[in-house]
Amino acid sequence: MSEVVQNLFWILVFPGFLFTVGLGLLASWIVRKVSALVQHRVGPPMLQPVYDVIKLLGKETLIPEAGQRATFMFSPLIGFSAVLLLSTMLWRISFVPASPFVGDIIVAIYLMVIPSLALILGSSASASPQASMGTAREMKLVVAYELPLVLAFLVVIIKTAGAVGDGRQLSLAAIAEHAPVLSISGMIAFLSALLCVQAKLGFVPFDIAEAETELASGVLIEYSGALLAMWTLMQGVMLVALPLFLVVAFLGGFGSGAWGILAGAGKYVLVLVLIILIKNTNPRVRIDQAMRFFWFWCGTAAVVAVALAILGNLFSIGWL
Repeated sequence: MSEVVQNLFWILVFPGFLFTVGLGLLASWIVRKVSALVQHRVGPPMLQPVYDVIKLLGKETLIPEAGQRATFMFSPLIGFSAVLLLSTMLWRISFVPASPFVGDIIVAIYLMVIPSLALILGSSASASPQASMGTAREMKLVVAYELPLVLAFLVVIIKTAGAVGDGRQLSLAAIAEHAPVLSISGMIAFLSALLCVQAKLGFVPFDIAEAETELASGVLIEYSGALLAMWTLMQGVMLVALPLFLVVAFLGGFGSGAWGILAGAGKYVLVLVLIILIKNTNPRVRIDQAMRFFWFWCGTAAVVAVALAILGNLFSIGWL
């Protein structure tokens, strides 16, 4: 019985629902506050993301008459559940390294895809012309960045296989014991993955699917009330889960003890700051430019990183 209670605590309180959602709202405020300071504005108060969610929960939820009601309503729940599960799994691996199973990095990669697919599913179910344009852009963007992202994580698996050599290269706990970013291939893969995460978050320069000034929020244009609040919470939790995944996979995770937790928190803040800087120093690109960038530049860089990682393992060159 105590084990059941402990698991429920992990899922619902810490590091699950309450902790992750709270941290996600804090990360959302940090993004908005830093962006405002860069643009010489004051920015919102710390509790503004909480106020926004509460306000949306109090608004009426409108369902498009011509849309597919069930799909439209359940898509936010599917996306939010997937990213919350990903975040909880990553936190548990960080705090209890002995708990994961071999192959959990594959599960984590799959969970990363679900929020984007849920967004596509929900917007396509709205039967809105502007939402359909955003859906088409989101689909193209997902097709563009998923391959470089998977190749970047393949570099991590290859580097871990060369380091541990005991079949644990698919375990995030084993991966977190090393820092692939300290090698050439790992650094290239990390930069490629960081740019792919930027697109997965829907941040500038890859906010093509929402594009408020062009499509009036595009994929989210028909959402309101509690459903829009759930999308907002999903975006906040993604600000926790995706940088955390990069920390675990590329930067050596959290380690053990108080200093390890502080170091891991510093790594997370570093990744979040990089994401914010990219967001505030680039203009939005067109969808054809984004696809060309991910397939040609990021894709090529990721392939080179995979080749270097393989050569490093074959010739026992750790820095390669």
